[in-house]
Parts: sequence; structure tokens; C-alpha cells
Amino acid sequence: MKTILTSLLTFLFLISMQAQDKPAYKLYNTKGKKTSYKKLIKEAKKADVVLFGEFHNNPISHWLQLEFTKDMNENRKLVLGFEMLERDNQDELNDYLKGKIDQKAFDTVARLWNNYKTDYKPLVDFAKDEKIKVCACNIPRRYASKVFKGGFEALEELSNEEKSWIAPAPIPYDAALPGYVAMTNMEHMNHMPEKMKLNMPKAQAIKDATMAHFILKDLKKGHLMIHYNGAYHSNDYEGIMWYLKKHRPELKVMTITTESVPNVKKFVEENAKADFIIQVDEDMTTTY
Repeated sequence: MKTILTSLLTFLFLISMQAQDKPAYKLYNTKGKKTSYKKLIKEAKKADVVLFGEFHNNPISHWLQLEFTKDMNENRKLVLGFEMLERDNQDELNDYLKGKIDQKAFDTVARLWNNYKTDYKPLVDFAKDEKIKVCACNIPRRYASKVFKGGFEALEELSNEEKSWIAPAPIPYDAALPGYVAMTNMEHMNHMPEKMKLNMPKAQAIKDATMAHFILKDLKKGHLMIHYNGAYHSNDYEGIMWYLKKHRPELKVMTITTESVPNVKKFVEENAKADFIIQVDEDMTTTY
């Protein structure tokens, strides 16, 4: 009788603890089914490239990126790629990774995001400690700005050195991709001149094309490239993914996205934008 009572009390305690459980995030697959971090790692082992889509100010994204990278380093040889680092800073990045310059000097010579110290430095420093190659994959922002103002043609006036920091011309471009169409239909776009309205998705595309170009350029045979980017750049298998598949259709690419929701235990159907979806509690604090 005592054993039965103990078992019953234990069961009720566990049920009570489940009811009180308040997770900060939950993982789902693209079918909206709950999945596990273990399954995420298992699938990533099979990939050539993982596009880890983040919210730039979400600490859960950044924490999982670091933990995922550490765990994958136990299983695969890695190359790390960053939207947050621009290609013309690759030499300075290499100097930092090799210990030729310290963080203070790196801060001075490279254009680092305001949240670099809290959100990306841990990843770069992990790569430095583990001797992992790091790719500054993004187009220098001033050239994306040129595209916004003058289309892809504005890049023709650049020097050969400047062009080496960008995906080579001609840039494939599909204005009908839903992500680019949605961009032109944003409310704040209504007051823009028509030319700039049409160029806005091109400015996004030149970033996507350039990141894909340098992912492929820096991807080593037998290695896994983990690329950290804003979720919008890889959601719905568009953006960077579209360009990767355009150039290397055989490439095995896995995508992860981040979404903010009121209840992480309830999957939101429209969040099915990647192979794995991190649903984060919308009350989660932000890094900026």
C-alpha cells in the first residue's frame, strides 16, 4: 500500500511539475512536429551547409548557435560563415584569428556590429581557440547601398579589388521570389520612388548572392559550413539557399529559423519556413 501511495504521489508531482514547466523555446520540424536538439544534431551531421537563421537581438538564437557549433565540432570539421562580417574585412579577421592583432585592434580596423561583443564574439573566439576557419561572407554594406540606389548596374563602376568582395556579375535574380515580392509590398515602401522600390529586393539579393558565393568559395571538402544569418536571408528555402542551389544543386543544405511566439508549446503553421524552427517565447529579453 505504501509503495502504491508513493508511486501515486510521485506521478502527481511529475504532472504538477509539467504543468509548471515554462520553457524559453521549443524545437519543431518543418511539418510542425515537436523535435529534439539531438535530432537537430543528427540531421546536421549529414549536411554540407547549415544556414542558421537568427533574430539578430535574440539571446536564445545566439546561445543555441554557440552550443550547436561546439557540439558539431565534436562530430565534423567546420568552417564558420557570418552575415555579420563583411568580405573586405577578411584580412583583419584572419589577423585576429592568428593572434597577430588583439580584440581592441580588431574593433578598430573592422566594421563590427554593435552587438558583436555579446552575440558573435563568443563564436569567433571559439573558432580562434579551435583553429577553425572563419568566413566574412557578406557584401560590404556600402555596395549594397549602391544597388539600392542604382540597381546591379551601379556595381560596374567598381574596381577589380572591390568586385572581388562581391558575388561575380552577372547576378542571377528572380524578382518573383515570394520573399523579394513581400519586401516590395511593405507599407513603408509605398512612399519610395518606384526605382528604389524595385531596387530594394535587389539590394537584398546582392547580399544573398554574395553570402552564397563566399560560402561556396570557402567551403572545404569534407567540412561542414555553419553560416549565421538573419532568418529572412534563408527562410522558405529562398535567399542564400536559392543562390546555393543555383550554383551547386547537389549540395546538402539544412536550414534553421527563429520565430517569436506567445506560446512556444503551440506550433504556428506559418512558421514552417525551414527544416528546423526555434519557437522562442515573445517575452524573451533582447540583446539590444
